[in-house]
Amino acid sequence: MLLAIGSLIVEPEQQGQARAANLIERIKMLYVTESYRFEEIIKKSRFIGVIHPCTSEQDVWRHLKTLQAEHPHANHIAFAYRIKTDAGIVYRFHDAGEPTGTAGKPIFQYIEGKNLINALIAVIRYFGGVKLGAGGLTRAYGQTAKQVIDVAALQPYREMTTLRFTLDYEKFQAFEYALKKADGRIIEQVFAEQIHLSVKLPVDKQGELASQFAPV
Repeated sequence: MLLAIGSLIVEPEQQGQARAANLIERIKMLYVTESYRFEEIIKKSRFIGVIHPCTSEQDVWRHLKTLQAEHPHANHIAFAYRIKTDAGIVYRFHDAGEPTGTAGKPIFQYIEGKNLINALIAVIRYFGGVKLGAGGLTRAYGQTAKQVIDVAALQPYREMTTLRFTLDYEKFQAFEYALKKADGRIIEQVFAEQIHLSVKLPVDKQGELASQFAPV
């Protein structure tokens, strides 16, 4: 069964690092906003690489079930994912019946090497009758993952935060302008005697907005 995989792996974020170092690390992170696909034939086997944006493990399972339905006759659907959570980076990789370490792990190594987060990469294999050996499999799965990453449009990751504000009506227009400059957006608003707002904006911009309007 494809989804009967190993235990969850969580990589806790380092504590006590300088804020500047954390900011640099966040800037280095990349993610995708849409799905991409790459396909090639390697020694008569058909390898199809797909990358999907995922912000939770529920997203991962949904995409994997869809792939199973789309490729019911595939011999293997190996995969790896890496997701940023409040607890740190969560990741898994799965060989899907290939020899241990020859499929899921090389896929994951390319995800980690690019510092991709919130992404699932699956490689679907249709066996063509020629055995590749452990080394050949490792290269085939790894290169397919690399190729689908190369065709994907990678975006720099910006960690977001949510702030709440209570404003007088005459300040609302100025607030909207400041929020737009901070690359933020309103996610909830309630109009009463005052305006109650919840906004989402990049962590590195929250000080800029909070210096003009005090969050509650």
